[in-house]
Amino acid sequence: MANKRRVILVTDGDEYAARTIEYVASKIGGRAISQSQGNPTLLSGPQIVQLIQKAKNDPVFVMFDDCGLVGEGAGERALKYVAEHSAIEVLGIIAVASKTHQTEWAKVDVSIDRFGELTEYGVDKSGLKDLELGRISGDTVYCIDQLNVPIIVGIGDIGKMARKDDVKNGCPVTLKAVELILERSGYNDDNR
Repeated sequence: MANKRRVILVTDGDEYAARTIEYVASKIGGRAISQSQGNPTLLSGPQIVQLIQKAKNDPVFVMFDDCGLVGEGAGERALKYVAEHSAIEVLGIIAVASKTHQTEWAKVDVSIDRFGELTEYGVDKSGLKDLELGRISGDTVYCIDQLNVPIIVGIGDIGKMARKDDVKNGCPVTLKAVELILERSGYNDDNR
């Protein structure tokens, strides 16, 4: 299908994530689907696809959150629906670490710690390098291993990480994750 909407998926939807994603989207000329904010996700996959298709320009940022629910919750069902939709091209996923009661994990291609350093290890909620190679623990990451996407970038708790990713500081960790996704997915080459 021609004219697929190019989308970046974010596995967090609280108010900090929303502020951060809206800020980063505006910095790079993209659009954030603010209505996708929620802890947990309240919109269904079909509702989110409709909002993506109405967005003024790409890349479109969409947030998903399971609010700590074990297994596939509403956020993951919506994420999976969006990622597999024929009108959507997923540029990448920002996999956000969290502390869950029963830890779920997913593979990541690379992580960015709270100091902005790339690492082959996962990171924890605070944005500190974890012990696991290429893995991140979170509450809305259960299904991302099943998805065929160009890159999955792990980061700590978006918009937080001891205020290192705060909007007042320019959200450097999230911005770096987005820049990496745009570079690795070929988005930057397509838009020159």
